[in-house]
Amino acid sequence: MYSKFTQIVRIALGTILIVFGANKIYNFIPLPHPPEQAADFLNSLADTGYILTVVAIFEIIIGLLLILKLWVPFALFLLVPLSLNILLFHLFLDVPAIGTAILVVGLNGILLYKYRQKYKPLFID
Repeated sequence: MYSKFTQIVRIALGTILIVFGANKIYNFIPLPHPPEQAADFLNSLADTGYILTVVAIFEIIIGLLLILKLWVPFALFLLVPLSLNILLFHLFLDVPAIGTAILVVGLNGILLYKYRQKYKPLFID
């Protein structure tokens, strides 16, 4: 039904989400120190004790759904607010590290476009 390109994009996006989601929990990839405002924001989220863990779990679940090709349109729909927040965080607080955010939003946009027929019932009476 869908092309090899769609499959590659879906698996790439799922892998990125799983890796970065797991890294939020286990810190196995050393990341560069963000600018002061970004670090303050992340520290305040970490101080809640749950926000970053919840975001990481959502990223991992969505990544697994994409890789296993389960409920892909639903997973992509769930990813929209998360990917936009990732992009906005980097746009306003950590511009030098915006590359991965643009990649996630771009891959999500490509897949949303590829699965656009699945969303038609949401917008047509």
